[in-house]
Amino acid sequence: MINSQPSAPFTSQQSLAPKLTGLRYIPRWIGGAMCYMAFGLGGLLSSLTILPVLRYWPGTKKARTARVQRTVSVMFKGFVAMLTAVGVINVSTKNLHLLQQAQGHIVIANHPTLVDVVVLISLMPNAGCIVKQSLWRNPFIRGVLSSVGYIPNRSANLLLQDCKQVLNNATNLVIFPEGTRTLVGNVINPFARGAANIAIRTQSNILPVILRTDVAGLTKQESWYQIPRQTINMSVEIADSVLHHDDEITQGNEAKMARQLTRDLQQFYLNSLSIPIDSHTDKKRK
Repeated sequence: MINSQPSAPFTSQQSLAPKLTGLRYIPRWIGGAMCYMAFGLGGLLSSLTILPVLRYWPGTKKARTARVQRTVSVMFKGFVAMLTAVGVINVSTKNLHLLQQAQGHIVIANHPTLVDVVVLISLMPNAGCIVKQSLWRNPFIRGVLSSVGYIPNRSANLLLQDCKQVLNNATNLVIFPEGTRTLVGNVINPFARGAANIAIRTQSNILPVILRTDVAGLTKQESWYQIPRQTINMSVEIADSVLHHDDEITQGNEAKMARQLTRDLQQFYLNSLSIPIDSHTDKKRK
């Protein structure tokens, strides 16, 4: 069962940001483009310097992984702060403590914008995710991906083994069931069964995160350099965990349970996203 407290409607105090036109848009575009450049350059430099040092610093494998994850989270927090400073995005949160206290959970979220994974990891000190197999063939970043607890998207059996190992080490696994960013005009894209399958077969908890935005921007139909003309107010809302008990799962019915869980999760998001963006007091970045 999926439980969530409904949010209050969009209030008058949260009027939409003005849409920049003409010369007023130029500083926004320059600022946004510089944020992306800084993010790319910072990622390259850190993968060649500080992250390898943290990876080989003395300690257990679990401790080294935790150090790298915290560092990546801080780096992503800095990127979100830069986007906020230039007016691209403004993030508010609800029930953030549930996300920051989670260990070994599958964190799922809808996917409205390009920066969703960056925002989520910036709020989590212990996050991992599944990345393309091709990135693991890159000798410059393979070691970093491994040390931070990321998982290559390979065959189903190997993927499940990797997921179970990462989750058992208290790392939260971030998955977007939509698979790609939500198409403009859709509430969500149809959910794939990957997250449900992993949750059931590893007997892990799911922590749903609802991402709401008040204006369209950084969408699937837009290129990265199309910096939004309006500030995107993003609400990050953490719902209750969905628990799976050992005695509920028997060999042979995992596929059926995954299909049902996927339908339940998709309906949960459809219901939740029918409510407008809310104002939160937990934490707000301006």
